[in-house]
Amino acid sequence: QVSGGEDEIQQLQKALLDYLDENTETDASLVFSRKFYIAQWFRDTTMETEKAIKSQKDEDSSEGTHHAKDVETTGQIMHRAESRKKFLRSIIKTAPSQFSILKMNSDTVDYEDACLIVRYLASMRPFAQSFDIYLTQ
Repeated sequence: QVSGGEDEIQQLQKALLDYLDENTETDASLVFSRKFYIAQWFRDTTMETEKAIKSQKDEDSSEGTHHAKDVETTGQIMHRAESRKKFLRSIIKTAPSQFSILKMNSDTVDYEDACLIVRYLASMRPFAQSFDIYLTQ
């Protein structure tokens, strides 16, 4: 369950990273997986921000007017992206000895929950969202 107030995606990412960190002693490849996910999520956040800025510039140049609603949406995307980047930077900067302290405060995620989280986060990626379009073409 995800508690309200924080970004749902960020909470799921933290739960998955905690799970991977817990199990690195049994499977060394999980260290790579953890680093890969952090890098991929950081890249995705950066790409999302760049697309929002580009779409706003395209709308401004094509219509010549400034829409307050579009600016607000872009501002929200920028704010959310910055908070996600800040979260990922804090995860990267956390020393391995501090992971045990963080895990005490978080709920334990088992293998099935981790698989479900991975499937959900993967479904949010652009390719997964446009797979039906590719399939019909």
